[in-house]
Amino acid sequence: MNLISVFIGGGLGSIARYGLGLLFPYREGFPWATFCANIAAAFILGLVLGWISKMDAGSSNQLKWFLATGFCGGFSTFSTFSAETLQLIKAQQWALAAIYVLSSVVLSVVLLGLGFYWGGSR
Repeated sequence: MNLISVFIGGGLGSIARYGLGLLFPYREGFPWATFCANIAAAFILGLVLGWISKMDAGSSNQLKWFLATGFCGGFSTFSTFSAETLQLIKAQQWALAAIYVLSSVVLSVVLLGLGFYWGGSR
């Protein structure tokens, strides 16, 4: 059952990620679709982990596999983040590459923490 939860959640997360790519197609400049997907996934993951921390183990297990591992795993994308960072570096857009990396990492950690807090781990 865990495998099915991850499979369905991952598929839905991937579709959502694809939709963001359509809304914010990558052009020269800042990779908004990947940035938004990664920080949103961090926030969602924080909410899920916060909710799960308040639930009993039996009822939270499928939610964790579906949302945390499946959806967030399919929605966020470290490999695309890395490739887009490399593209910025190859284009010698050093400042933009640095802003992208730093803002992605810092905002992801901050939003994960806020999500965890708001998710119920207060």
